[in-house]
Formats: sequence, C-alpha cells, structure tokens
Amino acid sequence: MATILIDKLLQTVVSRKASDLHIAVGQPPVLRLDGRLVRLETKVLEPEDTVALMKSISPERCQQELQEVGGSDFGFSFGDQARFRVSIFKQRGYVGMVLRQIPIKLLNFKDLGTPQVLSDLCIRPRGLILVTGPTGSGKTTTLAAVIDYINANFDHHIITIEDPIEFYHQHKKGTVNQREIGVDVPTFAEAIRRALRQDPDVILVGEMRDLETIEAAITAAETGHIVFGTLHTTGAQGTVNRIIDVFPTNQQEQIRTQLSTAIIGILSQTLLPKIGGGRVAAYEMLVVTSAIANLIRENKTFRITSAIQTGHRLGMQLLDDHMFQLWRDGLVEKRDILLKANLPDDLAARVARAERGLFEDESESRQRTERE
Repeated sequence: MATILIDKLLQTVVSRKASDLHIAVGQPPVLRLDGRLVRLETKVLEPEDTVALMKSISPERCQQELQEVGGSDFGFSFGDQARFRVSIFKQRGYVGMVLRQIPIKLLNFKDLGTPQVLSDLCIRPRGLILVTGPTGSGKTTTLAAVIDYINANFDHHIITIEDPIEFYHQHKKGTVNQREIGVDVPTFAEAIRRALRQDPDVILVGEMRDLETIEAAITAAETGHIVFGTLHTTGAQGTVNRIIDVFPTNQQEQIRTQLSTAIIGILSQTLLPKIGGGRVAAYEMLVVTSAIANLIRENKTFRITSAIQTGHRLGMQLLDDHMFQLWRDGLVEKRDILLKANLPDDLAARVARAERGLFEDESESRQRTERE
C-alpha cells in the first residue's frame, strides 16, 4: 500500500515540478512549488502512514540510523524520471521525511545563467573555488554543471565526495569517481586525504562543514589540484570570514595566508521566484586577484565588497547588483529581491530611484561604493 502511495506522490512531485515533498504526521503531504509550500488535497497522514512511507524507500542502514540517532540522509532514484535526496527524522516521537527532487538532466552554465568567468576558473590547474548560499539555493545544481563541463571538455580525473550522492555523472572525456559519505568513506576529511593518493585533477567536496575538512580542502588546493567546495554562507566577504572563524585564534593568521594563496574564486547564489512561475538564480562572483589575496591576508575582508564592484571588467558582480538587474529585466518582484538583499536599504533606495526613472550612472555607482 505504502509503495503505491509513495510512487503516486513522487509522480506528483515530478509532474508538478516541485522542489521538495514534506511528509509529517497530522497533515496531508506538502509540496514546495516555486519556493512556496502547498498542501495536497489528500488524507491527513497518521503515524503509521509516515512509518510505512519511510520504510518503503529507506535502506536498512538508514532505518537503523534513524532508530539510533533520530535521523538519516540518503539518495535514491525514482525510475528514470528523477533522483531524490531524502532526509528521514523523528519529531515528537513520530517519523517525518523531506524529499528534495534532483533533476535527472544536468543543466549547463547557459541554462543556469552563471557568471561567464566561472568557466575560466574551472580550467585553472590549481586552487579552491567555493560555491556558497543558503540551503536550497541551487549550489548542488551549479556544482553538477561545473563537474559536467570539466568532464565533457577535459581528460581529467574527477573525484566527488558527497553526502549523499545527488547527480550521477557518467565518464565522458574525463574519469569520474563519486564517493558517498557513510557508504564508501566515513568522513569528508578522510576522503580528501585519501583522494590525494588517487591521482586526481579535480576534487569536489560536497560540504566544508568543519575545521578538519576545511583544512584538508585548502591543503589539496595548495598541492596542485582544483578543489570545489560548498558553504552555507551568503556573499563572498561572509564566506572568507566564516572559513577563518572556524579556526582557533592562534591559527587564524596562518590560515589567512594559506587561504589567500589557495582560493581563486567564490560564487555566492540565491534562488528567487520568477514572475510567471519557476525560479531564477542571482549570483555574486568574486575572482581572487593579488589585491584581493592581500585583503584576505591582511584581515581587511570588509573591503572585499567594494573590490567586487570595481572588478566588474574581470567578471565580478555583487549579488544585489545582479538582483537589481533581474528586477529591471522584469523577471522578479521587487519584494523578493529586497528580502534576499545583502544591503536591503541601499537596494530599496536604488529601486525607488529606478522607479522614478533615474538609473544611476557609473560615477554615482562608484561614489556609492566608496561610501560603503
């Protein structure tokens, strides 16, 4: 019974292009459509329903982990229609689940609208590139596009370390080995250390969530590999600060120096509801120049934002500037960009000026940056 039900629910998720399916006791199944939660017109779920739904898709080891620590994550395929990343958990003693849909089709940079300079950074021989943003902002999709681009165009050995594996990559021009935490290797840090002995050109670290992993990723980038990682931070400036803050005070100066030589780019992103349905990504792009490397080394990260604004010709852009552009192009609502802005007051003032028809010229833009 549960199997029939879960298949029906997953079919609904796919056909309605929902990003997530929420299963909780006391309400019907809920879909996230274009960023908003929508309840399905079906029965309210009882405790035994959620348990049956969970058991119909969860591997034995995950059910065991749910009993032992109250939660587990895994990925699974729904035929050839989609893959799902699943989080099962306990709440108030009942079983709950959230399933995130991962499209089968890999998108490319053009589909995603990523800054053009990203493809140039991907082909550098070494360095650390971070893709950051809140949960559900499309980081995994961007990184899948990056890996697919390298895989299709270069004869590189690519190792991905993921928890769980989301997009499956076939070997194209490159060779791709995908390792899953908890299945193929116990931890991210351990997997990076092992990867260095596996003759990699490219290493993807699904999540840089602790000191050990961050340290291993920076070392890998320094030793002549290109390393991609993700963090749940907003904006390039916040990302650099967050990495350094993970370390004890007595190590921070050393990490600043290491990071300044290892890091080559930060792409920060967020998803906005698109007028007429669907979603569109807004991006902030930092390309690390020698001047920006100096700012990181000298603990002057507060100047990174203005460095991005003046680095426009190098392909850099600020998140707020990109969101302003998306609004100006009629793709998104004003209220949505103001909700996600790094400097909402500044953006609101700029939108108000634009609505009065006074788009700021270059010199005004420069003056605004200097004031900040």
